[in-house]
Amino acid sequence: MRYDLAGRTVAITGASGGLGTALADALHSKGANLALLDLDATAVAAAAERLGGGQLAAGWVGDVRDLDQMTEVMRSVRGHFGRLDVVVAAAGVLGSATTLGATSATDWNRVIDINLNGVWRTFRAAAPHVAEQRGHLLAMSSMVGFLHPPLLGSYAASKSGVWALCDTLRLEMRTIGVTVGSVHPIIFRTPMISDALDSPAAVELVNDFRGIFQTVPLETVVADIVRGLERRSARIISPRRLGPAALAPGLVQAIVDRTAFRPASIRRAVELASITTTTGLPNQPPAGKDQP
Repeated sequence: MRYDLAGRTVAITGASGGLGTALADALHSKGANLALLDLDATAVAAAAERLGGGQLAAGWVGDVRDLDQMTEVMRSVRGHFGRLDVVVAAAGVLGSATTLGATSATDWNRVIDINLNGVWRTFRAAAPHVAEQRGHLLAMSSMVGFLHPPLLGSYAASKSGVWALCDTLRLEMRTIGVTVGSVHPIIFRTPMISDALDSPAAVELVNDFRGIFQTVPLETVVADIVRGLERRSARIISPRRLGPAALAPGLVQAIVDRTAFRPASIRRAVELASITTTTGLPNQPPAGKDQP
């Protein structure tokens, strides 16, 4: 059944970036109320005002590297709008196109911490509120999460991790009525990645794999994301013509989703692994034991 976005509250991390801004505009046109989260307070405040402000759109400073801050922000979003239905974890960085030997520990840790750990923190902070509405969690992965080109080790690892995380959470969260999806676009130009795409190494790779790693318009990716949200899709491939390229690595997981784990078994396993909380969410750790 179609998941009507009108009147629902959607939180977007990385909301002042090229993708976040375009997605906010598209969701606004669908009648969604928008919580815009980003490190740039001025940018999200201006975007919220442009989209109507008040109960239509509001901005928050949100750092996906800080679980405590994200928890407080999601609580504030829930309080402001009275509900939180959908969360889109779109904050991310590309990192440098470079070899293993030229990748510093600092650069590696930064990409993994923002792209992968940041999704976990975002979902962890938002999940209790999304569960109230039996809503939807969506994370930005990439086609690189399926098909791994050279020189993008940290980025490919982070996006493959997001895909795996979403597959795992989908099984856990469906026991409480929350759906989980991941987005796998091919390369699309935004201000964040334009310089990287124009580097000699990137041009060489794109030319070598033309047809698969050919860029697509940002508008195509946004339209596919909105369509996927309206269907609560488990995976959103953009452009959709590349669906077969993602089918093989996703086929076994799809079979596992449908046949290998019965909902009753998952529910019981979650109960055995969990500490009882008032939220009813799966896998809540003991108070004071969690580390981001």
